[in-house]
Amino acid sequence: MNRASTTSPKPKEEWEIDLAKLDIRYVVAKGTYGTVYRGNYDGRDVAVKLLDWGEDGFTTDVETTALRSSFKQEVAVWHKLDHPNVTQFIGASMGTSELKIPEKSSNPSNIGGNNNSNIPARACCVVVEYLPGGTLKQYLIKHRQRKLAYKIVIQLALDLSRGMSYLHSRKIVHRDVKTENMLLDVNRTLKIADFGVARVEAQNPQDMTGETGTLGYMAPEVLNGKPYNRKCDVYSFGICLWEIYCCAMPYSNLSFAEVSSAVVHQYLRPEIPRCCPNSLANIMRKCWDANPNKRPDMDEVVRLLEAIDTTKGGGMLALDDDDQACVGCLCFSAARGP
Repeated sequence: MNRASTTSPKPKEEWEIDLAKLDIRYVVAKGTYGTVYRGNYDGRDVAVKLLDWGEDGFTTDVETTALRSSFKQEVAVWHKLDHPNVTQFIGASMGTSELKIPEKSSNPSNIGGNNNSNIPARACCVVVEYLPGGTLKQYLIKHRQRKLAYKIVIQLALDLSRGMSYLHSRKIVHRDVKTENMLLDVNRTLKIADFGVARVEAQNPQDMTGETGTLGYMAPEVLNGKPYNRKCDVYSFGICLWEIYCCAMPYSNLSFAEVSSAVVHQYLRPEIPRCCPNSLANIMRKCWDANPNKRPDMDEVVRLLEAIDTTKGGGMLALDDDDQACVGCLCFSAARGP
């Protein structure tokens, strides 16, 4: 028996990083399963997502194993991607024994202000480029009163559609397309993030079922537990496109149960303001069609958006005198769609 083979170190995955080169600085955000830090990796500004499954006292070993498997799936998808509208993946680690967490966090609430002894034994981390512009949702909330110039609406929509077209060309279905999962860089370039539930599209649609995503953005077939494909992302894009134009949240006055039922059975969709140019409104309607087969592919959406003329305005409210937007048509009451 060859004993050397039993003691040889496990070969590293191609996406594994050297934790000794990772310097974590402070907490950016904290969620259900972990914390996002800002840091530096090998001289580069990065965001570090530390996932501490199984440390909440409720997650079972089986669930933790499934979450770690999902994490490896996310990494396997992400590390192969290279597109200006997809957040750049730098690396990941399935262990944290060499990870250095600062003694104190600069975050006022001191969440994450710990030391190495507090790092969960089963934690994993993923390192991506740091984008200082925050999420698209935060950006839209910031502009909910004044709205966005039409040229900015189309720029953001094109960034998102080009990134999604690229993902679909790689047979990747994101499955959780929403404004919270889009990040902005210092130049307001939009980049798709969070591939936690992304997966390679199944050859047989019957293999892709189950409710995955965020309720207000989920396609009827997903809500209904039916088989789905990349066209569920197209539906979600249509909702995001409305949100970008209106700088408002869809269905804000309805409960989750009301939304779920009405989207499937009553063709509930966000109401398109009367001032929205037909060229953009038609894209929204095409994307959120109840029939997935009637929704356009994302590369067609890119072409439709590229053909839109923004020189004459068209936004909900002008940010400057040159943008001839309409004012006072903030019709956001729930509607049963076109």
